[in-house]
This record gives sequence, structure tokens and C-alpha cells, in this order.
Amino acid sequence: MTQNYQSLDFYSLRDLYKSRKSNPTEVIKRILERISEVDDSGIWISKVPESDVLHATNCLADQDPDSMALYGLPFAIKDNIDFSGLPTTAGCPDYSFEPSFSSPVVEKLIKAGAILLGKTNMDQFATGLVGTRSPYGICKNAINPKYISGGSSSGSAVAVSKGLVSFSLGTDTAGSGRVPAAFNNIVGLKPTRGMISNRGVVPACRSLDCLSIFALNTSDASEVMEIAKGFDSNDPYSRAQLNLSKKVDIEITNIKLGVPHTDDIDFFGNIETKNLFIQTIEIIKKLNVKIVEIDFEPFLEVAKLLYEGPWVAERYQAIRMFFDNNPESIHPITRAIIEEGKKPIAADAFAAEYRLRELGRKIETVWSQIDMVLSPTAGTIYTIDEVEADPIKLNSNLGTYTNFMNLLDLCGVSVPAGFGSDGMPFGVTLFGPALHDRSLLPLADKIHYYSKAGMGMTRTKLPKRKFITEHVSDDRILIAVCGAHMSGLPLNSELTDRGAEFVRKCRSARQYRFYALENFAPPRPGMVRSVDKHVNNIELEIWALPKTNFGDFISKIPEPLSIGTIELEDGTSVKGFLCESYVTERAKDITELGDWRIYLSDG
Repeated sequence: MTQNYQSLDFYSLRDLYKSRKSNPTEVIKRILERISEVDDSGIWISKVPESDVLHATNCLADQDPDSMALYGLPFAIKDNIDFSGLPTTAGCPDYSFEPSFSSPVVEKLIKAGAILLGKTNMDQFATGLVGTRSPYGICKNAINPKYISGGSSSGSAVAVSKGLVSFSLGTDTAGSGRVPAAFNNIVGLKPTRGMISNRGVVPACRSLDCLSIFALNTSDASEVMEIAKGFDSNDPYSRAQLNLSKKVDIEITNIKLGVPHTDDIDFFGNIETKNLFIQTIEIIKKLNVKIVEIDFEPFLEVAKLLYEGPWVAERYQAIRMFFDNNPESIHPITRAIIEEGKKPIAADAFAAEYRLRELGRKIETVWSQIDMVLSPTAGTIYTIDEVEADPIKLNSNLGTYTNFMNLLDLCGVSVPAGFGSDGMPFGVTLFGPALHDRSLLPLADKIHYYSKAGMGMTRTKLPKRKFITEHVSDDRILIAVCGAHMSGLPLNSELTDRGAEFVRKCRSARQYRFYALENFAPPRPGMVRSVDKHVNNIELEIWALPKTNFGDFISKIPEPLSIGTIELEDGTSVKGFLCESYVTERAKDITELGDWRIYLSDG
């Protein structure tokens, strides 16, 4: 493979199609030739027949490129995701079956104009972060074949990095949608649990699994997420989400970014990755983002619960009948791990759940200080030989910064953050609370750009385009909250349970006084419009609530609070909490603080 081939990022392909310099049939034919030239059988498990692929591209011939969101963009799916035209193996030949229907997510992508090329290799039954546990062959790193690709979504990541598809789907239970992204210099987006339907996916841990997205840049991954997401009433773990259309700019200088204490970060002896992480923090500081050091130990303890606790029993339950009847069909390492799932008893599950809740409560205090967290995606990378010599311990090391995320119901995105002198890529992850997915993307986009890591194996420069901005649809109402409804505070669930999604942080115009209404349980603030137009800005969070749930939400608001119109610092206005002025005589004026979290922390 040479470096002068056509980049498959969305911007570049769309430019070809819209300018009529090429068409999907011509592009896909070249890609199929490229696939045949790649000497790595470890990428694919099965491929869509060429005649079917070309038929799909021919069907686009009479369509306007602007008429379909993913017009002519090639993609691949991990082989634990169903497509009715190919068998599903989950990386185990004896488990293989012919699905009667495609995953709803795959159907959405194809309907949007994307062209499916095939199903990719994986660590068997999505158990592993290495990419070496497959009877279909070891999937080698796109940058250097001596190194692991990362897993379990190994083939999906390598196919994107090598320029064989524009994007791909993986799954992510413990880091499978992020670790391979970091190791192959691409973006790995792990949405909030339930944002994308898991129907038609062979489960690993059904209560934790997420479909994930690999792409060459953050903008492309975000576009795929917008098409793939959505409520599925036939998936018991699905949750209602937003549809986006109307732009809302995010000012990343308002972000408070949590970074682990230096003592909490283990790079497993790799000085290259340590230096690259420090370099990333320096890049972020130049963007005027506020860096806040946090205690990372509770996150690390949660990470240990995933495999050292009873959740491994869920992996056993997922394939219980097959596992018990066909133990010889399962990769030895995979079998050893899942075998442990037979041991925990119900009491162990409750004990682990109690501990998870205790740690979660500690972590709630972290979210009261910051908006999102930066961590390495993985502390180091290993060669294939190193992993084969010590498969369990090294795999465990790779999950240090990823295993906790789904247990804590967080969302995250891994982006390229540079290369070491050894030529291997490094990735960092931004993560935040559930339903904050889009708030991560603007900063992630800039980290990728300013790291100059480029895209994929060839390190192609990111296309010239605007940085990511947020979007909110017209069937949602933007609501400003300034107290107990903010992220991580006691009443935030009144928003999230009604399908609201975090949009951004901002401040009010300087025309409000701010009071602590201490006779409420929990305590709440009150904003009162002031005659004085130069008082103070009040710290706010903007949430987008479905209009259908707006009436139910405001019906719960107690007197003297109400919903009115709040003017923001940038001159725009949104709906938000206001307070009747008569209560201010017996309330504490905290206008000078301008921030409910500061008031709470001051005690």
C-alpha cells in the first residue's frame, strides 16, 4: 500500500462525489482492489459478495449525493453484529449462525447510503483488548504488524486505519471501541449506554454493552452516531435520545477538565506514552481550558470490579448453553476467562453492586468540580509476542483506563494524540457522565487537530473544515439550570429520566441576583432578575428536553420557582429557572459567588 491513495474520510469522498470527479461505483471498485492487495487475512471474517456491493453502489447512481447522509461511504461491522446477508460468528466458527434480520443500526446506515463491505475479525466473544484471541487469525496493528491491533474490535479499527472503509462499527464493554482506536491512530466513539440499539448484537455483558464507532476523525464519528442512535422499544436497554439539526456553538474555554493526579497514572514503564500524555495536557492548556487535578483512585477501583468481580458471570450467561456444550470450540484464553463466570453466587453480585454504588457516590463529588475527564486510552502498547507470552496480565493492563466506564454509565471518545519516537501512536480519551456525548466532541476534535497525528496508518492531514459544534433539533426545548438539576446533583435525574441531554455550560447575562433557598430539601438556588443591569454572571448548564416531556417536567417545579426566559452572556435567550422576588427577604444572597457548586463546596 502506498500513501498516495484516496483518503476515505467523509469530507474527501463527498468532494469527489459532489464535484462529479468520481462516483460510488468507481470508488468502491478501487477499494475492493485495495482490500485484495492488503496482505493481512486477520482483518476480515466474511465479506459481502462483490456483485452485491456493486449492486448497492449502482443503486446510488441516480441519487443526489446531498440526498443521503452517508451517500457512497463504505463501512464494515464487527462480526458479533447481525447482517442478514452474512453469517454471525462472534469470532467462533462453531457458534456461527445465519441471522434472519440485520441489526437495526446496520439497516439505518445502509438506508442512509452507506455501503457495507463485510464483517471484521474480533477477539472471540468480545473478550479481550488485544486482537489476538481469534481462530480467524491474529489481526495485526496497521502501523506496525509486530504490535497488537487492540481488541476486541480489532478488524473494525484496522480496516479504518488502513483506508479500507470510511468508518466501522465495533462493540465496547470494557474498552473494545477505544483501545483499538488508540493503537491504530483513529477515533473511537463509545456512546452512552443505550444510545444506540444493541438488538441484533451477540452480547458480552448485556447490561453494559455499547455499539461503538470507528472513524478517521471526530466529525465523521459524530455523524455516524447521529444516524445510528435512537430509541428501540424492542431493546430493553435502549434509552430515548436527541435528534440534532440546529447549531449551537460550544465555547470550550468554559470547560473544566479533570486530569488524574500524576501518581494515579500508570504507563507500565513506557516513557513514550507518558511524555505524549503530558504533551496533550500542554496542548489543552493553550486552548485556555481549565485543568483540575482529580483523585482517580475510585475510577481505578471500579475498573477492577469488571473482571475481578461477578460481572464476568454475565459473559458466561451470554453464551451459557453454547459454552457448556462446546467448550473445545472456544479459544483457550477466552474459555479460561468465561469459566470464572460460573463461580460467583448471587450474594457476590449484590456485594459488588453495593461497592459500585459506594464508589459511584465518591465519583459524584468529582463531577461537581469538573465537566469531563482526560485520561490515556491505554497506558502502553505491547507486541504480539509479549501478549502471547503473558495474555491475561497484559490484557488487564490495557483496560486500566477503560474498564470502569460502562459500569459507571459514562460516555467517552478516544482520539489520536501523537506518535512516539518508536513510531507507535498514542491516544487519549475524554469522558463524561451519561448523555454528555456531544459536549465531549468539540474539545476531542481540537486535541486531534493540534496533536498533528493525522488520520490512520498514513497520517493523512485532517481535512480543512470547521471544528465540531453542537446541534439541537426543533422538537427540543433548551432549558438553563443553575442548581440541583445540574450534572451530578440530586435532581439531575428529573431531566435525564425525561430524555434530556446535556448541551453546554455557559453564564447568564449580568442582570440577575442569586439566592440560596435553604428551606428546600435538597437546597436550591433562586435567580431573580435585577433592576441593576450589572450585577454578576450566574453559572448555568443548558439541557435540551423533548417538548413532549416539557409539561411533565415543569409540573414538578415547586413555588416560588418557575420557568421563565433567561438572557445569556452571549445575548441569546433560553427558558430556565427563575424565582419570585418575595422570598429574597429570608434567603441568603450569594450573587457574588455566581455559582451554586461553589456555594455548596463552601458549606
